[in-house]
Amino acid sequence: MKVRKAVIIAAGRGTRFLPMTRSQPKEMMPLVDKPLIQYAVEEALNSGIEQVIIVTAQGKSAIEDYFERSPELEHFLEQKGDTERLSQMREIAGMADISYVRQKEQLGLGHAINTARELVGGEPCAVILPDDIIDSAVPCLKRMLDIYEKYEAGVIAVERIGDEDTRKYGIIEPKQVAERVYQVLSLVEKPEPAQAPSRLGIVGRYVLTPQIFDVLAVTPPGKGNEIQVTDALQLLLKQQKLYAFELEGIRYDTGTPLGWLKANVALALKRDDLGPELREYFKKLL
Repeated sequence: MKVRKAVIIAAGRGTRFLPMTRSQPKEMMPLVDKPLIQYAVEEALNSGIEQVIIVTAQGKSAIEDYFERSPELEHFLEQKGDTERLSQMREIAGMADISYVRQKEQLGLGHAINTARELVGGEPCAVILPDDIIDSAVPCLKRMLDIYEKYEAGVIAVERIGDEDTRKYGIIEPKQVAERVYQVLSLVEKPEPAQAPSRLGIVGRYVLTPQIFDVLAVTPPGKGNEIQVTDALQLLLKQQKLYAFELEGIRYDTGTPLGWLKANVALALKRDDLGPELREYFKKLL
């Protein structure tokens, strides 16, 4: 079955960015000149996804407002004769078929995914965590969807990490089956380095079969007393195979202030309209 829907998780509290996230969703923070959530939506659409489901929480209404029409702003730009920005605003409002569902309790990523069950409707789905910005020639999710179609099984994105970082990620036990593609033999959530089965850590892209929702419904709380999708996938391995794609390109973890700053600088330097002047500024600054 073709993957038509993507679930974007935007329900976190953003505590690492307090006090700013007291009143602004972390997902609406700018990355150069677009909010983080827009990068996630664009990756989904550029990968062939037809419908986007965004899981939000209380205080996240700015995300919904962003993707709606803004008649007053459009009228202002029209009166001003700013046709370029007017076209851009209308494009954002019409860029995707977006639905929303709220996670009413902060009970983990697995719980957040499960809140979208009714909207996914018994189909396979992609899951995107907008904190993870992946700069690559081909969208990471598109590569994963190709793998899903080839093997007819779920796919998760992984990245090579250092020994000291195993405590931050779900870690897979891999069996390589193709270039950058692994069959997942087992998974463990945030193990100590000595207990980690590899140095391939799971990052924020998933392609999941419909059975994941039945498994999430019975997955007990794990690390942090939260329902971990890693634990659910480990249970699902008893029923079906799972594959991993070692991502290409560069991943930026914008879930931390330093990672967000690095992503802003790196992506701005690649821009023709910003890069040259910014590069000269850094030369003077440093």
